[in-house]
Amino acid sequence: MKINTNESHAATPTEQVSWERSMLEKLLLEVYREQRRSRIWRWVGRLLWLLLIAMVLFTLTSGKRELGAAKAHTAVINLSGTIDSDQNQADMLRDALETAYGNPNVKGIIIRANSPGGSPVISNIAFEEIRRLKALHRTIPLYVVAEDMCASGCYYIASAADKIYADPSSLVGSIGVIGSSFDFTGLMDKLGVKRRIKIAGSNKDMGDPFTPETAAQTQIWQDMLQDIHQKFIASVKQGRGNRLHDGDHPDVFSGRVYTGTEAKKVGLIDDFGNVYSVSRDVIKAPELVDYTPDEGISKRLSRRLGSEVQQGLQGLAEKPW
Repeated sequence: MKINTNESHAATPTEQVSWERSMLEKLLLEVYREQRRSRIWRWVGRLLWLLLIAMVLFTLTSGKRELGAAKAHTAVINLSGTIDSDQNQADMLRDALETAYGNPNVKGIIIRANSPGGSPVISNIAFEEIRRLKALHRTIPLYVVAEDMCASGCYYIASAADKIYADPSSLVGSIGVIGSSFDFTGLMDKLGVKRRIKIAGSNKDMGDPFTPETAAQTQIWQDMLQDIHQKFIASVKQGRGNRLHDGDHPDVFSGRVYTGTEAKKVGLIDDFGNVYSVSRDVIKAPELVDYTPDEGISKRLSRRLGSEVQQGLQGLAEKPW
């Protein structure tokens, strides 16, 4: 009697479950890989479209600027908003001025100012940089044209220019320094709340609104403000020279603002004018080209593109293929 050794072996229930599980895992893995590939191509498509749009916009905007910059023109730089480290107008002005001075077709530069002021540090840096660059390019006039307002730190910067122009209704000046805080100690007494604060250094809590300010601390604050104010005054006098009639108008450094009409009498501005009249009648180059570093849609798209790339790369790195 022969025994057939090739007879098929019937799968046990355990083997059947194992086989089904293996097939299911392979199927799910393939589906996952397909989804990953699809997701990657979606990211690639988005990035390519954003890159294409950014390139088109950059070409259009830069082409327009280069077209104007190829002939004699007046360079315009916009100084606007609160002067602070976030916007860092000192860096912006330096970069824009270096670009403008580097173009042989620039016949003059106008800083179009519309700002209430801000940081004395940023203002002083901008003041010093403007004077430094002016000294290197003496044949190119640099003017400031004030629009609605050129006050405090903005005027600090403006005083570095060769001349300052403004509208009769512009607000100009405010050569002063301010510091402020709140004192909640009286309210705390009414509420029966006590302040617990630990310091090393008798003046470390200066400015804390929940701690009484001593007479010595009040004097320290006043001395600091006075020191900054004197630097402000010295810079304005350095920039304006004998055009400033502070002897006849002792309140010019009191922190008050003047209209353009009053500012001309005091010597804070040289004459009335706007960007069009100054470029046309003073610089004799009516063609205006904006040299303000671009923060428009093209730059926003560039930042968006960078964000999309970062997110896409992060998504690819999160899970294995």
